[in-house]
Amino acid sequence: MGLTKTEIFTEEQNRLAVMLKAMAHPARIAILQEIIKANACICGDLVTELGLAQPTISQHLKELKNAGLIQGTIDGVSVCYCIEPKAWKLLQQNLNSFFSMYQDKADCC
Repeated sequence: MGLTKTEIFTEEQNRLAVMLKAMAHPARIAILQEIIKANACICGDLVTELGLAQPTISQHLKELKNAGLIQGTIDGVSVCYCIEPKAWKLLQQNLNSFFSMYQDKADCC
C-alpha cells in the first residue's frame, strides 16, 4: 500500500480528513458525546459511563487530542478533557460548507 499524498490536497482538506478519521470509531463518538453532555471537563468518569477499559479509553482520548478535537489539562494525577472550541467550530464550519456544496438533482443517475 502506498503513502497518501497529502501534499496534493489543500490544508483544509487535510485538516478535515484528520478530524474525521479521529472521529471514525464508535467509542470516540461516544467519548465526544459524553464530554459534550457533561458540558464541562471530564476527569476519569468515562470508564464508568462507557464500560470500556481505562487503557482503551486513554488510547481513544489520545487520538482525539492528537486530531485537536479535545484538549486536556493535568489535575493532580488525572487528566481532564473537554472539547477544543476552536477546532470544534472549524469542524462544524467545514462540514456545513461541505454538505452545502451538494445540490439535489432529480435527473442524476
